[in-house]
Amino acid sequence: MTDFENPVYYDDNADESHLAERTVAVLGYGSQGHAHAQNLDDSGVDVVVGLRKGSSSRDAAEADGLRVATPVAAAREADLVSVLVPDTVQPAVYDDIEEALEPGDTLQFAHGFNIHYNQIRPREDVNVQMVAPKSPGHLVRRNFENDEGTPGLLAVYQDATGDAHDVGLAYAKAIGCTRAGVIETTFREETETDLFGEQAVLCGGVTSLVKQGYETLVDAGYSREMAYFECLNELKLIVDLMYEGGLGEMWDSVSDTAEYGGLTRGDAVVDEHARENMEEVLEAVQDGTFAREWISENQTGRPSYTQLRQAESDHDIEDVGADLRALFAWGGEEREEVPADD
Repeated sequence: MTDFENPVYYDDNADESHLAERTVAVLGYGSQGHAHAQNLDDSGVDVVVGLRKGSSSRDAAEADGLRVATPVAAAREADLVSVLVPDTVQPAVYDDIEEALEPGDTLQFAHGFNIHYNQIRPREDVNVQMVAPKSPGHLVRRNFENDEGTPGLLAVYQDATGDAHDVGLAYAKAIGCTRAGVIETTFREETETDLFGEQAVLCGGVTSLVKQGYETLVDAGYSREMAYFECLNELKLIVDLMYEGGLGEMWDSVSDTAEYGGLTRGDAVVDEHARENMEEVLEAVQDGTFAREWISENQTGRPSYTQLRQAESDHDIEDVGADLRALFAWGGEEREEVPADD
């Protein structure tokens, strides 16, 4: 087995006593916030949830048996403030709570965007760290309740007290991440790899490949239904195999015909030009071009975002897909709603 390049920590490496005398403020109660707050509470940590007045999540947090206060009041009470509101509102939230932080407090994130791109410039007398579960919040919570773990990341950006690493590991253990393994990283590495993966592969590359494959078949005269099944529906089967056992598991599970076809034709579709384009995407992440573009997009009311989102929704594959998914037993089931952190 190949050794990991980055250190990996488990339950035995983490000491929850580093949280024993601390109050943790979880700002936000959406996808990650609700999972962190409930898991911390179940682990015996003193938790207060920070939500703005009028937040739609206040009733939910209180119904879950958690104390709720405004973000400023929660930060003032806490020794560790976990900022789990959306990236786009984090700078404004930090501006609100900065004076409530005391020297030696810990400011914690689950994504490094605003620290790495200097949208938040924390005071030098506080710890700044990251504990980032590599899973949606509802799975972080479900795994915890099932006595299972969710892999996570740990990074320390600023260690004002000398124990930020230990505090981060204690937090990771309290939400269940060290049960599976916590990989040490940096704010830069987490942010840049996360953005690149989203843009080039997971959210951008895959959807573009699916749409272009669908359009190729439809334009060649094949039915929309067959194009949908072959280019989108069956993608889940392949992704599940790769998720469970890597590329090798996938190749071993498909037919020899599929394996030979994939091995001989895949690189002809996603060729060296795609690699060059990926390198350009990565460069825009590394030099801050994407960050500046996204920040400007939000400051101007998201005009391009709104237009692109509408165009995606209007694509023909969405129309035929809605009809076909209704044929499946799960097609009429309501998906679990994941609230936005606020």
